[in-house]
Amino acid sequence: MVSFVQLVVQIREIFASKMVDVDEVMKLMGTYKSDINEWRQFAIFDANKYTRNLVDIGNGKYNLMILCWGPGMASSVHDHTDAHCFVKILDGELTETKYEWPRKRHTPLEVSDHKTYGMNGVSYMNDELGLHRMENLSHSNGAVSLHLYIPPYSTCNAFDEFCSFLCSFNLPNLIFQFQRTGKKTQCTVTFYSKYGEKVDYRGSKEGK
Repeated sequence: MVSFVQLVVQIREIFASKMVDVDEVMKLMGTYKSDINEWRQFAIFDANKYTRNLVDIGNGKYNLMILCWGPGMASSVHDHTDAHCFVKILDGELTETKYEWPRKRHTPLEVSDHKTYGMNGVSYMNDELGLHRMENLSHSNGAVSLHLYIPPYSTCNAFDEFCSFLCSFNLPNLIFQFQRTGKKTQCTVTFYSKYGEKVDYRGSKEGK
C-alpha cells in the first residue's frame, strides 16, 4: 500500500520512459487506498459545475488531476484525443457509460457498457475503446476522482447524445424526440485550480 505522495512519485517514475504499460499503471493506482487527509488540499468544489484540479504535470508528459463532482453532476460524452485515461475513485461513486464511435454523422450514440465504480475503484479508457461519460448519480453526495491523462491534452471532442421521453398532455402516447445525434464539438480543457490554488481566468480567452 502506498500513500498519495508516493503514488504521485511512482507515477512519475513509471513514465520516465516513453512506454505506457496499462496493467502496471492500473495495478499501481489500485494499491493506493484513498485517504481524504492526503488529497483534501487539491479537492476544490464548485456549486455549479464539476471541477478539474491539477496535481502534477509529470514534466510535461501527463496530467494528474483531481475532479470534484457535486450531486447529479456529469461530464459530456467525450473522447480523449488519443490519450490514455486512468480514473480512480477517491470518494463517493461515479457511473461510467461507454459509447461506440458514431458510424456516420447525425446518428444516435450506441451504449457499449455501463458501470458504477465505488471508492478505490479503477477504470481505464482510450479512443480505441470508444467514447465515455462520467456521472455522479447521487442526489445528495459529492464524489471525488483521480484522473491520469497521458499524453496531456488541451482540447477534446464532446458528442451529443440521443434521448427521447414520453409525454401525454392529454394526448396519449405522444412521443417527443430530441434528436441530439452524435454531433461533435471541440472543447477547450481548463483547470479550476492548480496545485491547490484556484486559477483566475479573468481576462483570459480560456476562462470559461
